[in-house]
Amino acid sequence: MIDTHFDAAVDRLRAGSGVTLAFGGVMTAGRRLTLRHFAGQSVGALDGVELEAGHGLGGKVLQVNRTVALDDYMRTPKISHRYDAIISAEGLRAMIAAPVVVGRTAVGVLYGAMHTAGHIGDRVLDVLTLEAGVLGQDLAVDEARRDADRLREDVRQTYTRLRAVAARSDAPELMSVLDSMRAFLEPAAPMPSAPHVTARERDVLSLVALGRSNIAIAEELGLTVSTVKSYMKSIMATLDASTRHEAAHAARRAGLVP
Repeated sequence: MIDTHFDAAVDRLRAGSGVTLAFGGVMTAGRRLTLRHFAGQSVGALDGVELEAGHGLGGKVLQVNRTVALDDYMRTPKISHRYDAIISAEGLRAMIAAPVVVGRTAVGVLYGAMHTAGHIGDRVLDVLTLEAGVLGQDLAVDEARRDADRLREDVRQTYTRLRAVAARSDAPELMSVLDSMRAFLEPAAPMPSAPHVTARERDVLSLVALGRSNIAIAEELGLTVSTVKSYMKSIMATLDASTRHEAAHAARRAGLVP
């Protein structure tokens, strides 16, 4: 998803600011900035280049963690000139770059460049600032969604283990505790139109949704393999599914399992 967001950002930056080349770099292993997203006039010299913090325009931006503008890249004393040969090959002169920040960490850099020297105007600065901010927000949302997905998977597995324990336990006190916990771990009540499955079939479905085999399900629920197969046959018929994967997907869609 990060590549999709960067591609969209450089496209918007070029269209909205009038720069002749907009491009972006993403932080990779070793805290290097890899340039790989471009929109506009380029001969390809920048594609795949890895930049170190403190060197070149992007490295300077990462070092100070703020926007830096250069009227003429080749002549400015503000940066190191380690990458002059690459910039010269592209014919770039006036440039501006801003950090893309998620939380308090720079995860990339967004650039706007012209093939002529000159002062970077307010329009370019405003659009670059906006797009770097939007890009950071988009990436932050993706990160939050990934965290939520991981948490949801942990909850699913906890839910399934609890159902397996409850199915095999005859201790009233334990059942009472599990019932109170289950209210928080089970999915919301199924929609009125949801297919009907029994409590035991739901136990089986929960384990199928986690990728368990029939043998593993039988062991966890204290059933025979043939009984599990019988439940699966009934479940697949009820959910109109031709495979175990389809059955699990249909059950989740209907709110039968988390």
